[in-house]
Amino acid sequence: MRKILNEMHRWMTDYMKSFYTDDEEVQNGILVKEIHTGYVTSNCVELAKHLKLNQHDIELSEIIGLFHDVGRFRQYSIYKTFNDADSEDHADLGMKVIGELNFFDKLSREDFDIVNFSIGQHNKKEIAPCDDDRKILFAKIIRDADKLDIYRVLEPYFAQENAEKMPNFIKGKQIADISDDFVEHFAKGEQADYREIRTNGDRKIVRLMWIYNVNFAWTLKKISERGYIKKIIDNLPRNEKNSARIEEGILKLHDYVEDRLKNKINL
Repeated sequence: MRKILNEMHRWMTDYMKSFYTDDEEVQNGILVKEIHTGYVTSNCVELAKHLKLNQHDIELSEIIGLFHDVGRFRQYSIYKTFNDADSEDHADLGMKVIGELNFFDKLSREDFDIVNFSIGQHNKKEIAPCDDDRKILFAKIIRDADKLDIYRVLEPYFAQENAEKMPNFIKGKQIADISDDFVEHFAKGEQADYREIRTNGDRKIVRLMWIYNVNFAWTLKKISERGYIKKIIDNLPRNEKNSARIEEGILKLHDYVEDRLKNKINL
């Protein structure tokens, strides 16, 4: 497996660099995704080791992390955006890219199916029903590893005064207020579809609601320790209409995090 993985790393490095351009804005977007790929791959390995998976499964996790966003690069080259709603689901596009790569033929059918399923599910609102426990496990690993690094990517823009500095490929609309339906989802501790984001306030609420969809206490602990939750809450836009409901959501979220970390639910 290690030999195949080394080949995959070399290919992915060359592939990402093939999208380099003199267009500064486009280049910045490519670099963000390249750096993100490295962090997510490392997160997958670290989490797999924490879960005490065997060496084969640690390396399988590494493959999934390495290729989880391979579709992003083709997405941007075709559509000039990283917004799935305005282009194509980047996970589905990534599976098309993977299907064109001969070295994936060197994986066993079981391993290839796990890679395909996990990458295909890494950005969905929920993991699709599946009766294969290994597929579910690896899908959970990549979803956690990905979320953990997205918080890192977005952290500089949590403060509203920095929102206008957010790159175009991330920001979308910069309206500060939170849409009423997002406030209600948050107050009830429910997930919301990120593709329905309409304002920068919605984006912040979605990142908080992600907490309910974190699979492992290991990931939740890192998110909490790095202060991401507090920074988002401190920069939530409030008004007379939504303040009480937002506070309900914050209390519910704090109770949830405290309970999971205290009882080490889903290590």
